[in-house]
Amino acid sequence: MDLFVVRFLFVLIVSATCYLIQPFELPSKLHAGIVGAVIGLAIVLFEWKLRSISLKRLIGAAIGSVLGIFGAYLFALVIRNSLPPGHTQSFLQLIVMLLMAYVGLIVGSNKGDLLNLSALGGVFGGEKQSRKSYKILDTSVIIDGRIADIAETGFLDGTIVTPQFVLRRFAETKPWTSRPRYPPTPAKSGFSADSNRRRRLPRGPRGGSETD
Repeated sequence: MDLFVVRFLFVLIVSATCYLIQPFELPSKLHAGIVGAVIGLAIVLFEWKLRSISLKRLIGAAIGSVLGIFGAYLFALVIRNSLPPGHTQSFLQLIVMLLMAYVGLIVGSNKGDLLNLSALGGVFGGEKQSRKSYKILDTSVIIDGRIADIAETGFLDGTIVTPQFVLRRFAETKPWTSRPRYPPTPAKSGFSADSNRRRRLPRGPRGGSETD
């Protein structure tokens, strides 16, 4: 509720400022106030979209934008010395600046996930990973039988996934029933532990079972 009040006051202040200053040579102060309200709402919408973006992407986008603007400035110097002053020169300088800033923003935002903010410590150390990691089990891990105990301790991060084709392989071969005269093998204990754990877990992506 407090954030809504702050946003409303911000839009009101921007609208009042445009109403008093009357920019863009608008015909009346009423039109200026409406334009100010639209600008304020656009800024609030942009701020609302930024809240869902991770800190890594924000830093990457900021760095990319700064580098893009710097590159646009260098291109503008070349255009200024190559073309005579006029509308064409101004148009090309503006287009280059917008293009470089946009490309830097997009590329920096996409590459922001590669930043390792935890190495900086402080407030950056608490940044959560935006991508979810998966640990896929194969037959040897399940036969070993210790993965269930390790998962119970919470030592592994991410999600443990048992693919359906691995489960079908165990269901088809049934290595623990081929020699009934011997005591239970590690394959039986491992698969049984994994099966017992799967009964308590939701189904994973693409038909597999998973656990955090």
